Amino acid sequence: MEGSSSVVEKLKSAFQYYLTHQDELVAQYAGRFIVIHDGAVVGAYDDDLTAVVESERTFDAGTFLVQKVSAGNADYTQTFASRVFFP
Repeated sequence: MEGSSSVVEKLKSAFQYYLTHQDELVAQYAGRFIVIHDGAVVGAYDDDLTAVVESERTFDAGTFLVQKVSAGNADYTQTFASRVFFP
């Protein structure tokens, strides 16, 4: 596997590709999990586990991104709540 900074850059680049092309990807792959590698969609699957397993047959882990395709940011944003009380 490549160095960690190289892996991070590849994943950032793949995610940026998703964001840039999100509207057209939604039109084509809505609800599916796509695999992005080297600036291109290289697969589309019905679930994330299949996407990872199939992609690892061809690409090294950390060199591709699996992303659920949907409009908006709900499938790539998480919100965490804390139960903190300030008297």
